[in-house]
Amino acid sequence: MSHRSLKRRDFLKRALGAGGAVACASVLPGRVLGLDGQVAPSNKIALGAIGIQHRGLEDLGVFFRRPDVQFIAICDIQKKQRLAIKAMADQNYGDSACAMYRDMNDMLVRDDLDAVLIATGDRWHSMASITAAKYGKDVYCEKPLSLTIDESRALANAVNRYGIIYQAGTQRRNIGNFQLAAEIAASGKLGKLTEVHANTLWPATRHDWLPAEPEPAPDDVDWNLWLGPCPWRPYNSAYVAGQWRGHFDFHGGGILEWGSHTVDLCQWAAQKDHTAPVKYTPQIKEDGSMGGEVYAWYEDGLKLVMRSEGWLGLGTCSARYVGEEGWVETGDSGRMAVSSDALRGELKYFGMPGTSPTTHIAEFCECVKTRRNPSANVNVAAQSHIASHCAYIAWQLGRTVEFDPVKEEFPNDPDANRMKSRALRAPYSF
Repeated sequence: MSHRSLKRRDFLKRALGAGGAVACASVLPGRVLGLDGQVAPSNKIALGAIGIQHRGLEDLGVFFRRPDVQFIAICDIQKKQRLAIKAMADQNYGDSACAMYRDMNDMLVRDDLDAVLIATGDRWHSMASITAAKYGKDVYCEKPLSLTIDESRALANAVNRYGIIYQAGTQRRNIGNFQLAAEIAASGKLGKLTEVHANTLWPATRHDWLPAEPEPAPDDVDWNLWLGPCPWRPYNSAYVAGQWRGHFDFHGGGILEWGSHTVDLCQWAAQKDHTAPVKYTPQIKEDGSMGGEVYAWYEDGLKLVMRSEGWLGLGTCSARYVGEEGWVETGDSGRMAVSSDALRGELKYFGMPGTSPTTHIAEFCECVKTRRNPSANVNVAAQSHIASHCAYIAWQLGRTVEFDPVKEEFPNDPDANRMKSRALRAPYSF
């Protein structure tokens, strides 16, 4: 729980201990003190949300079902979304207390807000998280957490500087079959690891603009806030409806889209959370055209394969770990496959799909209370994102690039180094 919540609880304890002065002044309902089996309001995480559609709705539904969370505010640039989320909250709690905001700063300034769920489009993830950190709010942020290498580092620096709890929405670290596969890889049962394989998508993004449409009134859709730090372009309703994916200004490409999950899983299983590969080579087809795969190598020779094809059909966001004595593969279905009968006895079936945020959000809430660093904390998430960004840079350049994961730069490669960051539209900055 945040320092604000601790102060509220301490005040109540001191007041009741000092002759019951507060209790004498007014009769407190049992639910206020948590005496009727409910969680007392002072012990609940006061949650707000920024940009809730699609995946954010699933996350929010999990938070709604938690007795230790009270959702108190929604911030969205669309009026219809603000009204829809408020209606959901009011129905969930049987009151009308949920507040609505168009600008996140107006919500984040609230002293009674402990944490925020950020589920905007990718372009806002780093900026919104850094802003929340400056206000001292804990953050659960959907992936990808950044659009560039420098953005990843700026986010990690801000979270560490302000001491907040940050959980990236890479929920598979809290899903049973992925945990077991990583355990098998790390335990030595596959022998020495030689390769880790991450399920990624076609890397390319586009640079064209959709046709201009009349811009709505800011209270209905605040187009300027929707763009945020991204370059200006004319309004088109398709962007706001979710069709921003695939546009370079708003999206980091297919390697990042799934690699933020699967490269993260590979780094975890290989115990490489502290680093990134040092060499990235995009694969060229026999006809000279670009393939969708990128191979990378860590300093110790371990190979990271980022590919979209050749998987066993165990579900989306699959990962495979290969050692000198065998391999294990798993995906979002919860099913697992191994290379030999000797390994088959290790397997279990897990019913929870890899897409479920339930256990991941549970860990986040526990970490908000205990101040323990969560499994998908900003430091490990930043490293897997940086690896994904490096791979996309190599793919865009169409050649091998070398990377220094300590200095976070491409030695003697000015073209690759220019792609480490993107210009931010004024007045935004990290």
